Amino acid sequence: MATRNASHGILSEDQSEARERIVEMLTRAYWMEIETVMSYIANSVNPDGIRAQEIIESLNADIQEELGHAQQFANRIKELYGVVPGSLEFKAEQTYLQPPETQTDITHVIKGVIEAETGAIEFYNEIIQEASEVDPVTEDMVIAILRDEEGHRRLFEGFLREFEADGLA
Repeated sequence: MATRNASHGILSEDQSEARERIVEMLTRAYWMEIETVMSYIANSVNPDGIRAQEIIESLNADIQEELGHAQQFANRIKELYGVVPGSLEFKAEQTYLQPPETQTDITHVIKGVIEAETGAIEFYNEIIQEASEVDPVTEDMVIAILRDEEGHRRLFEGFLREFEADGLA
């Protein structure tokens, strides 16, 4: 039985350049999520103090969600005939999510999370824009992930406002 290529849509031969651009963007998004998972693990274990507990709990919940996002990006890369990269291709970028020098500096962690979520939101909007005319499946998937990231950012903005109101930020 012979196989045939799709004649329309992102899987068609005439969309190969668009597909390659989208796979490249999805690969970057995959690495962003993987790096966020690593940083959230560190920042959910290292903090000390009573005020740290709610942040730790939130990060622990977010770790699973961010890992799920990475898996979604990986699956979509594969569906678009890309190759999900291995660990040797990883390059860390999230300087703002490195653990603070003082483990009671919870504000540093909160601001780092806000920065990470903001970066994801901005980049995921770029992917949505790129996919909007040629790849509705990727567009829909990233819109759903974007909603999660906006919720994460909003939650941590609330934490920051509370810390500011209490004179801790």
